[in-house]
Amino acid sequence: MSTATAQRLTAILHREEEVYVAECPEVGTVSQGDTVEEALANLREATELFLEECPQPVPVPRLFTTIDLCSSPA
Repeated sequence: MSTATAQRLTAILHREEEVYVAECPEVGTVSQGDTVEEALANLREATELFLEECPQPVPVPRLFTTIDLCSSPA
């Protein structure tokens, strides 16, 4: 019987020159890929490997939203 449990973690992505960079802020893992899908797959693998070696408590889910800024005339 498997003892694996599903966890939902945050993935933050941004474009950096020629690659997409993906970060999981809850555990601090970072990876990259030529596409968004590749960056996410690499991040998933890096995070799974990290958690196998360094188990951590299940993080509290984060809430993300947007804010509006008004720029003043220069």
